[in-house]
Amino acid sequence: MSVPRRRFLLLFAAVVLVVAGVVAYFADSDPDGLDAVTQQGCTVVQTEEGERLEGRCIAQNAADHPFAGGPLADYTVGGDDRWTGVAGVIGAVVTLAAAGGLFWGLRRRNGGV
Repeated sequence: MSVPRRRFLLLFAAVVLVVAGVVAYFADSDPDGLDAVTQQGCTVVQTEEGERLEGRCIAQNAADHPFAGGPLADYTVGGDDRWTGVAGVIGAVVTLAAAGGLFWGLRRRNGGV
């Protein structure tokens, strides 16, 4: 790999990690646009078991994601909000590794390149 390409990739990775570590702290815990639209027609009611939707809306058919209790759920590490930036960096590293592996595996294998 040429030096300019290697330098670009390292700079790109550094920028991605810094942005992921900083921007992750600005992740909003309030429902996003899609969540808000699916909850139209319902009201959220607090019960002893937690929140419940009353009325008729699409969100009543929703279920928790299988990994909702996972170690990186809700932009946290182990449920601790202080580690949001670390969760962002871990997500960025996993994404970069998956994309890099995919591109490396699918690249054309020319003898001169």
